[in-house]
Amino acid sequence: MTTDDDMGYEFRTARPDDTEAIEALDGSFTTHTVFQVAITENGFALQEIPVDPPIHKVFPAENTDDADAPAAEGDPNSRTFVAVGTDGSLAGFATVSYASWNRRLAIEDIEIAPAHRGRGVGRALIGHAVKFARQSGAGRIWLEVTNINAPAIHAYQRMGFTFCGLDTTLYDGTPSSGEQALYMSMPCP
Repeated sequence: MTTDDDMGYEFRTARPDDTEAIEALDGSFTTHTVFQVAITENGFALQEIPVDPPIHKVFPAENTDDADAPAAEGDPNSRTFVAVGTDGSLAGFATVSYASWNRRLAIEDIEIAPAHRGRGVGRALIGHAVKFARQSGAGRIWLEVTNINAPAIHAYQRMGFTFCGLDTTLYDGTPSSGEQALYMSMPCP
């Protein structure tokens, strides 16, 4: 457990009694821009383009039996970190997993409650993920984000993540069909 007195949040590993709040967290966002992949002389790059009207994305409820559910207690290669506000409410969470075969820590899910965005909660949760990555022996930290989540992409870029790949079909057959999965990574500092 870590309390960041400057921020007023408690950061800790999730407990079973956090599951309901994690599942209920509002991960929706609104954006005025999206990212498209552009072919360049040296490969490919992200190109930000405006959208009008703005896009408001609400993620569908997830099946808690799937891989994106909060990390199971006792799994030495997975963790869910939570940020709890001074009022005891969940401000955000990050679920991560480490794969030893490629020394990569994957950020499986990260969500910040709308009232707590822009306050450094996401950066602090990523900081806890980085500590876990170091302890696990990770060489890189990796995540996937939809190309329409420009606010998250900007935040990841500020934290040191760079665009490293895409999947144009990952979301086919889902409510996110037509969006592209962007992969971002950074070395484990």
